[in-house]
Amino acid sequence: MGLWEWVILLLVAGICGGIGQAIAGYSRAGCLGSIVLGFIGALLGTWLARALNLPEILPLRLGDGVTFPVIWSIIGAALFVAVLTLLSRRP
Repeated sequence: MGLWEWVILLLVAGICGGIGQAIAGYSRAGCLGSIVLGFIGALLGTWLARALNLPEILPLRLGDGVTFPVIWSIIGAALFVAVLTLLSRRP
């Protein structure tokens, strides 16, 4: 992967993480937090989809056969943020 593929991958992960935060109602993470949530969401969402034998929806194809699962990243980020919000609630 070249430099531009990494930049596009970071940008898409940030957008997916931001959408996942908006769905879960969490707004404490900044730009880097959104990127991290997008990547964690991609891992979690892809794992969940494979465990349930669901198809990969809307994969973003980058150079050299690398794909980024956009929909599963958003779903995974929203689930991860929801769990984080439940665990970090103060009494």
